[in-house]
Amino acid sequence: MGGRLEGKVAIITGAGSGIGRAAALLFAGEGARLVLGDKTEAVHGTAKDVAAAGGAAIALQIDAGAEADVAKLVATALSSYGRLDVAFANAGISGGMASIFELTPEAWTEVLRVNLIGPWLMVKHAGKVMADAGRGGSIVCTASVAGLRSGAGGPAYSASKAGVINLAMVAAQQLCATGVRVNAICPGLTETGMTRPTFDYARSKGVTHKLGQLNPLRRAAQPDELARVALFLASDESSYVNGQAIAVDGGLSSSHPVTRQLTGQTAV
Repeated sequence: MGGRLEGKVAIITGAGSGIGRAAALLFAGEGARLVLGDKTEAVHGTAKDVAAAGGAAIALQIDAGAEADVAKLVATALSSYGRLDVAFANAGISGGMASIFELTPEAWTEVLRVNLIGPWLMVKHAGKVMADAGRGGSIVCTASVAGLRSGAGGPAYSASKAGVINLAMVAAQQLCATGVRVNAICPGLTETGMTRPTFDYARSKGVTHKLGQLNPLRRAAQPDELARVALFLASDESSYVNGQAIAVDGGLSSSHPVTRQLTGQTAV
């Protein structure tokens, strides 16, 4: 019996660490052949780990917000494997927590370039190839709970991720009747390369129990928990899921702010 992505070819950006790396190992284990992109050399380590586990992966150091580099990922999938079925536009940057009044136009622009223009470029290039092939396909974009409402990230980051959510909806409509689906996942606090300073600080202070304390599960996520949702969206198991933004946040976004949370009592 084949895996859930048997025979499929997938691109994953941000594959050097965190959710992208976890997705690479998971997708490969389910039968996908991979083209991995990341701005750091760590992407080569991910590809080696995939190969060591019996999978196939090509690693490229790229800028996920540069059109030529995104086009190169797509072209590599076609030249190396002859097809493209899945694109996981996962790469992103935080941009820090400076306020609206402290941010410069240059900083804001860079966050939008990587976090929003990058996924759009993936839709543009991968979506066209998938649509022209006539086999359908799946594009998954990493957004964030910060894109759903305020309080989960800096201003530029939050705005960029809100754009990713809307991009998934618009792209799903513009790829109408092609069989190419576009969805977004919205992680809550997850231990990745981007959030590592937060986790390292909590460990140094002995307060790791406070990480994720605002969600009902009272913990942060691990990358593989997000990767499994991406796998579902990449696979044919989600064949009727399209244009959606799925929160994977331990329940954080299910509530408005409250002053207390007491089991069995009404919070006000």
